[in-house]
Amino acid sequence: MESDSARRLLHWFHFAVRILLLLVLLGGAVLVSATFRPSIRTLDQFRFALSSGEVDRVTWRGNGGEIWLLTWSESPLVWHEVQSDGLRDAKGPYTIKRLNADASRNPVVPSIVQLDDRRGGSFAPSWPFRFPGGTNLWWLATAWILTFLLMLWSRPRLGNRWAWFWLFTVGEIGALLFLVLEPRPLWQGPGERPAHGRPISGGTGCLYSILLAVVSVGAALGVGELVRLLLG
Repeated sequence: MESDSARRLLHWFHFAVRILLLLVLLGGAVLVSATFRPSIRTLDQFRFALSSGEVDRVTWRGNGGEIWLLTWSESPLVWHEVQSDGLRDAKGPYTIKRLNADASRNPVVPSIVQLDDRRGGSFAPSWPFRFPGGTNLWWLATAWILTFLLMLWSRPRLGNRWAWFWLFTVGEIGALLFLVLEPRPLWQGPGERPAHGRPISGGTGCLYSILLAVVSVGAALGVGELVRLLLG
């Protein structure tokens, strides 16, 4: 009887941990997706927002002091962008020197970061570990790492560990699927691990991860567009 109670308690604990990690990852995914679809703004609008103290963080792409793409946020969910053809006014091109000068006039200087798209050879997806503007979301990165360790520690039902490894990394959002499906679908509630046939292999998981990566990009763009329409 005591063993049954302990088993039920363990099932509930594992279920609660999965729910918590899933909510954290979903929240982080929404924040990151919002950066994919910024609203188009003019240079004058950016400079006015900057002088008004409404700019939270700034990222820019360019080289040699020249800027050819400027993105900024008013909050983690509200992002705007000035494209290359708009980064010029009566004084000439808007350079990083002018950007720093404008920012230095404010009582609170926003973070200004040159955006680097290189992944640095990491096997992990970039979205849990890199947030535009120089501030990483440590809670999102922690949740992803804990989910990855949970996958390695457990005995997955639908695919072996190599299959899930590819879904986590190449597939971008495999961690979300793992929390929903393993070892028991969330909609079935806490309980015993259901019976299942032979799990998918690492090779098959690698192929699925490529398809999942395509789906994840579309999902991120869709969520980003929805956030932009609601808040942008």
